[in-house]
Amino acid sequence: MALACVLPGCATVPAATESAGTVAQTDTAPVEQRRPNIIFIMSDDHAQSAISAYGTEIGRLAPTPNIDRIAKNGALFENSYVTNSLCGPARATMLTGQFSHMHGFTQNGQKFDNSQWNWVRELGASGYDTALFGKWHLNYSPEGAGIDDWAVLDDQGKYYNPDIITPDGRSVVEGYATDLVTDRSLAWLDGRAGSDKPFALLIHHKAPHRNFMPALRHVQKYIGTEFPVPTNYFDHYDGRPAAAAQEMNIYRDMYEGHDLKMTVEEGSRELRFNPWTDDFARMTPEQREAYFGALQPGNDAMNAADMSDREMAIWKYQRYMHEYLGTVAAVDDSVGRVLDWLENSGEADNTIVIYTSDQGFYLGEHGWFDKRFMYEESLRTPLVMQYPGHIAPGTRIGAPVQNVDYAPTFLDYAGLPERGTIQGRSLREVVDGTPPSDWRDAIYYHYYEYPGFHSVRAHYGVKQGRYKLMRFYGDIDQWEFYDLQTDPNEMRNRIDDPRMKDEIARMKDKLEELRRQYRDSDGPAVDAPIGDEVAMAKGRHDAENAAGAGHHAHH
Repeated sequence: MALACVLPGCATVPAATESAGTVAQTDTAPVEQRRPNIIFIMSDDHAQSAISAYGTEIGRLAPTPNIDRIAKNGALFENSYVTNSLCGPARATMLTGQFSHMHGFTQNGQKFDNSQWNWVRELGASGYDTALFGKWHLNYSPEGAGIDDWAVLDDQGKYYNPDIITPDGRSVVEGYATDLVTDRSLAWLDGRAGSDKPFALLIHHKAPHRNFMPALRHVQKYIGTEFPVPTNYFDHYDGRPAAAAQEMNIYRDMYEGHDLKMTVEEGSRELRFNPWTDDFARMTPEQREAYFGALQPGNDAMNAADMSDREMAIWKYQRYMHEYLGTVAAVDDSVGRVLDWLENSGEADNTIVIYTSDQGFYLGEHGWFDKRFMYEESLRTPLVMQYPGHIAPGTRIGAPVQNVDYAPTFLDYAGLPERGTIQGRSLREVVDGTPPSDWRDAIYYHYYEYPGFHSVRAHYGVKQGRYKLMRFYGDIDQWEFYDLQTDPNEMRNRIDDPRMKDEIARMKDKLEELRRQYRDSDGPAVDAPIGDEVAMAKGRHDAENAAGAGHHAHH
């Protein structure tokens, strides 16, 4: 389809582009002036450390060759961060380009307002074909969000034989979720053969979200591989009361049956604690036999061994990693299928491909699974991006970027005007190799969901260069301050260190500046003293009530 721009679809380039100084389209316009297609692939809870392009030890043992292809073909972002490390809020941020308090979706379980502005609808209105397949997780379905074609997993989604919601209703579809989402995406692309319109396709995987179930072909992929146990796996959380109060510990809080697929005794298939039985009950007998049969020898050996608490904690870590990384493997397969389709169809050169995750994830650091905290593992998210001929292969980008930047980036590449409500900035100049001189040097973060799952307290914070400052609020009212250069694992809260006094004061000023810039007044004010009853009451109130689109628009 490498035709010059003589097709009627090319007339859909909006007038706004021409005023931005682009040459008007004529019959002789070069092919590059066609508006690019966009494929936005997002997984759920994919830790940056579980992608081999990032050069990690886990990546060496469990490589992701297809995601790495995107990095080789284009850019890898070394400092990509979220604004609120939680599934629903992150998805709403990526659609709107706004922080949680602006789009009104601050914690899971709320209902996103589909009628509000999003970049997919905007591209559709300007002549793009649009589609979304996979995880939506903002409300029941994308009905009314302005996406042409969609099929989404019900709520969180199931790995095996999931319920899939389409405009025609909801039904159970046999198969493995990651493969089903990919099949639908490729079928949609095939169905457009011969179209002269550009497309924006969102492929949103459930994987590798809890309860971490690999495809049958990958169940045994890592059994026998020993992954390095993080040095702070047995963290005591000294000086970090909020970290001590969480309930997301692998060896204490993971469900032994549901998450770790542990059996009650040697020779038995009966699972230990498994409160959400449907994940396994919906599998066919053949699927169950293949899946649990592969895990049986490991379960029998575990039950036969007389393990100490510490040995059991380490056994659980290895089982978690085998299941989690086995689940990632099918995501990588999926990315490979999509890239192969692009190369075989001739569309690769005119298509931007982005791979990211809705947030980071803990792979045993601090003893944890899950996300939520502003510590590095859940704050950082993988981000790789290719656009042949526009992004130089093997580009590595150190500039700090956030998920508010995706919406303006897609508008920019589609030739659409900037939008005032967006709080991020286009990454286009950043990937061209020279970030604008006024590019951000600090990032802002705000997490709200307390009381909630895993008991992580509400907190906001700033990261700038080597330093990070955060304030927890609610029933735990405390500052934390880290020097990531000397303490990359965030083990030593230096908020009371007199040598850090000047840095802390400077970071508090920066935090105040960012809260003003992003119009966030939730939680206690930066200058509210610790333990101040009024500030604590405000914090509790805000954490519970921070919902509803634009509820801060008047600030």
